[in-house]
Amino acid sequence: MSETGKFDRKMLESLVCPQTQTRLEYDADNQVLVSKAASLAYPIRNGIPIMLIDEAKELE
Repeated sequence: MSETGKFDRKMLESLVCPQTQTRLEYDADNQVLVSKAASLAYPIRNGIPIMLIDEAKELE
């Protein structure tokens, strides 16, 4: 987490979807990490990505 409380984009390089092991995309507007392969969005709370499948929301 950066000093401003926003998600650290450098962290994104080391994170993958726990379900598919594929790359994630950062959606700054919605504060989520998106797995297009799994059609899931993992929330970011207080600058910390919540990488639990049960916490992810399905994309439409």
